Formats: sequence, C-alpha cells, structure tokens
Amino acid sequence: MKTFRLLATCIVFAVVAATARAQLSETFYNSTCPSGVSKVAEVVRSWMATDRTLGPALLRLHFHDCFVRGCDASVLLDAVDGEKSAFGNANSLRGFEVIDDAKAQLEALCPGIMSCADILSLAARDAMVEFGAGGLNWTVPLGRRDGVSSFASEANNDLPPPFATFQQLVTMFSNKGFTTREMVVLSGP
Repeated sequence: MKTFRLLATCIVFAVVAATARAQLSETFYNSTCPSGVSKVAEVVRSWMATDRTLGPALLRLHFHDCFVRGCDASVLLDAVDGEKSAFGNANSLRGFEVIDDAKAQLEALCPGIMSCADILSLAARDAMVEFGAGGLNWTVPLGRRDGVSSFASEANNDLPPPFATFQQLVTMFSNKGFTTREMVVLSGP
C-alpha cells in the first residue's frame, strides 16, 4: 500500500511538473534570449518597410498554422504533402521569408532557443502593430514548441473552404474557440 501511494504521488508530481513546464508566459525568453522578442519586431518592421502587404500576409500565415494543428509552426515545414501544399495554402500563403530571416537572426543572437512557433506568433502580432491596424496589439504568450509533422490532408480538412456558408464558417470557427466577430475579422472582407 505504501508503494502504491509513493508511486501515485510520483505520478501526480510528474504530471504537475510537466504541466508547469508547458505553461506559456510572455516572459518565457527573458533569461535565455532577452532581446529575442524585440529582434522579431525589428525584422518584421524591416520587411514591412519595403512591402506593407506582408502585414495581413503574416497574420494569415499564423492563422493557417494555428487552425490546423495548433500554433506549432507546422505550416512552415517543407514536408512532402505538407500543409504548404494544401488547397488553401499552395501559391497563396506569404511571409515565409520574413520568418526565415527572423529565425536566422535569432540563431545568431541566441542559438537554439526561440521556437519557430513563437517567432510566427510574434511576427503576426508585430505585423499588425506595424500595419497600424487601429491600435491592434495583444500579448503573446511564449514557450510553444515546434511541430515536427505537417500534412496537407489535415489542412484541407481543417481550414475553412472558400465556398463555405456563413453558418458553416461560424461552426468551424466556434469549434476552434473563436467568436463570430473574431471569425469575421480573420476572414476579411
């Protein structure tokens, strides 16, 4: 019985410890890459100085990433039959070069620290701030881990199709935790 209690206590402790490590925080990189967050903003500003259309493009890239497997940067993976080749993404998504540039600069600054998932999340926010979208800004919780797999079939099933009815869109977005208003904002005019 004591062995069972000890084992149960260890399991509970392991679950709690794993959950604590999985918590996202806007200060996640403060000690490991203190200038990382500002470096992403700097890169986004630099790219947008020459092409302002990258603002909405980066937000859409982030949205297409998060809608499929969660915000894990799986849309960035160059996988055979990966999310990049999905119907709603192929020859449509833009901004990959901004994320690649930010990642390269961050690797020079603090190698192996910041995830592409966090870079993409920050870049989407920073692009909207730079775009001047009505004072649009939000806190980005950090500490995401990068996905290691990417499937066009999942993107084809999960991303809202262009021919969906309003009610179908409301349902799809609601299933992902979005309100109707948020759906309209993300869907655009």
